[in-house]
Amino acid sequence: MRILVLGGDGYLGWPTSMHFAAEGHDVLAVDNYLRRTIAQQTDSEALIPTPNLKKRAERFEAESGYEVDVEIGDCTNYRFMERIFKEFQPETVVHYAEQPSAPYSMMGFEEGKKTINNNLNATFNVIQAVKEHAPDCHIVKLGTMGEYGTPDIDIPEGWIEIEHNGRSDEFLFPRQTGSLYHTTKIMDTDLLWYYVRTFDLKVTDLMQGPVYGLSTPQADLHEDLSPNFHYDDIFGTAVNRFLVQAVAGVPLTVYGEGGQIRGYLNLNDTLQCVELAADNPVEPGDLRILNQYTETFSVNELAEQIQSVGNDMGLDVDIQHIDNPRDEPEDHYYNPTNTGLLELGLEPHYMTDEVVEGMLERVLEHEERIDEDKILPRVSWND
Repeated sequence: MRILVLGGDGYLGWPTSMHFAAEGHDVLAVDNYLRRTIAQQTDSEALIPTPNLKKRAERFEAESGYEVDVEIGDCTNYRFMERIFKEFQPETVVHYAEQPSAPYSMMGFEEGKKTINNNLNATFNVIQAVKEHAPDCHIVKLGTMGEYGTPDIDIPEGWIEIEHNGRSDEFLFPRQTGSLYHTTKIMDTDLLWYYVRTFDLKVTDLMQGPVYGLSTPQADLHEDLSPNFHYDDIFGTAVNRFLVQAVAGVPLTVYGEGGQIRGYLNLNDTLQCVELAADNPVEPGDLRILNQYTETFSVNELAEQIQSVGNDMGLDVDIQHIDNPRDEPEDHYYNPTNTGLLELGLEPHYMTDEVVEGMLERVLEHEERIDEDKILPRVSWND
């Protein structure tokens, strides 16, 4: 297939681009370096230095023999997007081109405005470009499990049947998020659903949980091909922060009571899920929603596992509960469904002690680059 990866310089976008290229697809990766720019502006650079997207593509071709074409441009500029779609004629577009940080979206007015403008305009432009120039193209868009929030009922895969006054109908599951970033993802889904039912677009919306991991078959070819491993409070996930804190000898900072439960998955499983979606496109007029995670953990469970593995490796790992900078339930019910991708053929990689040990060993290789000032929370939802 001709596969267009928007946000191709990102933590997910770059491994996805390499993965599809290694599978024999024609891949065009697009990015405008927004994530790199925000990381520099907020002193939140990744632990492992990575070349720019063009240099990464050159290194990948030298190491593997596979080619990833690159375009540097802004997905919120419709004329740029229009040209890309006209020239490349993608059969699948993988849409990662969004500002991905909840804390950044909550920093203030300008950051919130940038998040809204980037995320919604990028999604709208994808829709319009498909509609006008590649109507058979299948949109695979990365949503987030965070769209659902933490309701006190089971979470289905996107849709819920409601009975009211003796009648029933199916609707998008009611969603209530915990940040402005997650709210833009809800708006993405609503935009896509409108255009699917009105103009017969083909869309798969992958509600993804937090992703962990630094290793993929392609990324392991050379350190220049590594994914962007952020460990700061703005772009770093709880897993990444805990791994770096364990290596640095800083207590693992659990926000609040630590009972917050989320659905997690390995980076290699993200690649599987996106490939399964691309290989099994939906029919025109169909919005397929799949919950993309493999197992659930509370923050306490994550901290305890990383503490246990770290101590076995000779690290002195402590856990410390701190005031929660976020506005979120810390003790809640959480039971989402995730059967759709398993039925398509997903073979999960689980967070075993061996996987945690491998990630800690990789962080240890870059221990001298750890900046402890980036770890503790610098953004509060209530300030």
